[in-house]
Amino acid sequence: MMNQFKHDIEAIMSHQTDNGFDLWTTPDLKLLKGAPFTTLESPLYLLELGLPLSDPLFAKVADLIFSTWRKDGRFKISPAGAIYPCHVALALKTLCYLGHSSDERLQHSLAFLINIQEVDGGWKCHKYSFGRGEETTYSTPNTTLIILDCLRFFEFPEKEAVTRKAIEFLLHHWEIKRPISPCHYGIGTLFMQTEYPFRGYNLFYYVYVLSFYQTALQDQRFTDAYQRLAEKSVDGKLIVERVVPKLGKLSFCKKGEPSQLATQKFNDINDNLMRSDRANHKNLD
Repeated sequence: MMNQFKHDIEAIMSHQTDNGFDLWTTPDLKLLKGAPFTTLESPLYLLELGLPLSDPLFAKVADLIFSTWRKDGRFKISPAGAIYPCHVALALKTLCYLGHSSDERLQHSLAFLINIQEVDGGWKCHKYSFGRGEETTYSTPNTTLIILDCLRFFEFPEKEAVTRKAIEFLLHHWEIKRPISPCHYGIGTLFMQTEYPFRGYNLFYYVYVLSFYQTALQDQRFTDAYQRLAEKSVDGKLIVERVVPKLGKLSFCKKGEPSQLATQKFNDINDNLMRSDRANHKNLD
């Protein structure tokens, strides 16, 4: 696969110093500067494209991210300003995908997130850029989805209770659909477009993450979301409907075309559904 996407890999690599430093960051270590080619995102693209985890680049990226870790489990991914749950979630996600979920420091990050889970089951970024309307009483769907993605990599005593509440929060959003949280995440036209690679709160990433949880797989609301996604496949291949423009020239995620790697993610969802069905039939027997 790596050879097949060699030019895409080279293109992403070519942006490493765009922000004035190395590894897609700035001299003062802003890890989300220069989207979509950021320190927290670019390694995930490279993993998708088949660059092996053994590549020295990934160890350097992990060291850089860990350099922003704090003893309370948070990550200071920008030198100025507050630290929001989404910052912790994004750093944690990248490190988990890079194979560091067993690192003791991430256990502290996990504990931090568990301790700040909201009553409604989600995680909330308390940044009220749009005022403090009724919708801001809700947690932040995107942050919650990213954290659920991270929790797949961990085993801990409270996991079922923590994930069940988060899943219910996200499935409830599928019902109400309106923009909620201080960041105003809704389920509308943009959400329903198949976005790839995974970068934000959208139908594809939503169904993908939830498909790893049996609680979601047994829920009709998840089934409805999955069916909406499945309707977008053509001959078993998933078509990219939305991609950030700066990634649009890369071959693995061209807008309006089937994507081999997006289809693999879609197949992962189907595999999760099949495993769940087999487990349910076995229990019935």
